[in-house]
Amino acid sequence: MVVGVGCAAVAALLSCFLVVLPLRCAGRTDLKSPQDIQVYVVNTNFTLRWNYTGNDTNVTFSAEYRWCESVDTNEKEWKTEWKELPGCQNITLTECDFSSAITKYYDEHDVRIRAERGEELSPWSSIFEMTPYAIAQIGPPGVELQSTNGVIKIKVSPPEANQVRKMWIADLSFKYILVIWENSSNPEVRSQSIFPTDTIDDLAPDTTYCLKVQATLPSEYQEGLFSPIHCVKTTHKVNDLLCATNVRILALNMKFHLHWNNQYKQRVSYNVQYLIGYLKEVPGDYSTKWLSVPGCENITDTQCDFSSIISTTPGFYYLRVQAMSEYNKSCLSNEVKVDPLITNEIGPPDVKVDISDVSLHIQISPPGGSECEIMRDHYDLSYRILYWKNSSNNEEEVKMKEVKQTIATVSDLTPSTSYCVKVQAFSEAYNKSSDYSKEECIKTPGDKTLPLIILATFVTALIAVLLVATPLVFGLYHIYNKIKYVFFPSCQPPLNIEGFGGQVFSSLYLSTTDEPIENCSIIEAITEEVNQIVFKDYNHSKQSSRDSGTYSNDSDTSGSKASEETLEKEIV
Repeated sequence: MVVGVGCAAVAALLSCFLVVLPLRCAGRTDLKSPQDIQVYVVNTNFTLRWNYTGNDTNVTFSAEYRWCESVDTNEKEWKTEWKELPGCQNITLTECDFSSAITKYYDEHDVRIRAERGEELSPWSSIFEMTPYAIAQIGPPGVELQSTNGVIKIKVSPPEANQVRKMWIADLSFKYILVIWENSSNPEVRSQSIFPTDTIDDLAPDTTYCLKVQATLPSEYQEGLFSPIHCVKTTHKVNDLLCATNVRILALNMKFHLHWNNQYKQRVSYNVQYLIGYLKEVPGDYSTKWLSVPGCENITDTQCDFSSIISTTPGFYYLRVQAMSEYNKSCLSNEVKVDPLITNEIGPPDVKVDISDVSLHIQISPPGGSECEIMRDHYDLSYRILYWKNSSNNEEEVKMKEVKQTIATVSDLTPSTSYCVKVQAFSEAYNKSSDYSKEECIKTPGDKTLPLIILATFVTALIAVLLVATPLVFGLYHIYNKIKYVFFPSCQPPLNIEGFGGQVFSSLYLSTTDEPIENCSIIEAITEEVNQIVFKDYNHSKQSSRDSGTYSNDSDTSGSKASEETLEKEIV
């Protein structure tokens, strides 16, 4: 039994050995895989680094890579299968340079690595995915220094200057940051932007300064590595009295003037020169690209109008003054920078004030006048209006109103009151504001409310009187007609009954010229007393009436005659 068990154990171990041996021959091993795979890219230089925690000796490392082009966001088209990564085969260190293998900087790449010992191979590490351009760092720029006449002249070259393969194609997009300090135990470090070719001034003479330069891509928010530190000693600056000093720019409403001081006691003439700003951003020598300002050549005055070179296109300029003596000696001043829309100052606007009722109408003329297109189109001006009562009371409140238009109205003012107005122009985008314009004062008209109330009251009362008086007058007139009809009838009695009843009727007759007499008919019911009237009396009355000429109207006369004939017949 023991022998049988021993044979069985030996057979089991033999079978295990026979199984494991082919696996080890096939590359299976207990070697650990590398960890923490990282790729570092500086310009077009690629470095692969990793960690290995195994205690194995005589271990080397080999890497593989593949790259693809993205078809869309969800698919990838691999251009190659896994293949050996050049520069990273059988490496004993934990890093390798594989810069020669990568040429597609905008495509995705995969990298993996494994440990090796003889024929033993570890499993592959996790895959490191990368797009070179996305993880690349900007390398340090090249720096050249020259100390002369108390200043340091510096020349900076792009990080990949003179290289065939470049990660950063747009060299002109680089901006450079200079960090400089005195080489002392307690230095004061200062930082400033510089151009590829620039001058560092305001330095102490006979002093050693150290500096370093960094290239950046502001548009992509990338900052590069600093250059190695360079140190240089300054010299003494020679004070040449011929040079123009205190060069400065005065600009108002896009009218630009350059001023400077003259400390030279003999005859001197000046030539003002300018350089278009972007030329300084281009690496290289721009000393031959300075131009003379028209109208500012060979002048003896210490000021010059250079508005003619300022265009409406965005950009900046540099100006300098070249002084020339009668002995053909020349000297260049320091350079001054002018960015038109930033350097320019805004002048006060012109204001006109008019009034109607109790509203102020304010008309604003923009600074610079209507002919200045840059002021009108580029500054996008707004206006701040201040207005107040012009009185001896110093506590009167000053009110403010902001508008963007050049016409404004201020309402709700007090009648019969003097108001003053002044206006300020300002630009929020450039954080600039003008002085206030001259004060313009005007008086509001008197209060028209009371006269209007009086007039309205009078008209209302007049209408009420008319409404009441019209029916009253009509009623009185109707009553008057009734009374007149009853007590003073218009019908006249006939002539043949003028003295009827012993009454005197002749007094009731009126002249035909005074009042027309209506035709009347004689009532037939005549009493018997009429028949007893003596005919001669009738004839006498008739003769009197005819002689008096009272009835001059034909119709009345004919009526009288008819009445007489009728009466005569009745008598007969």
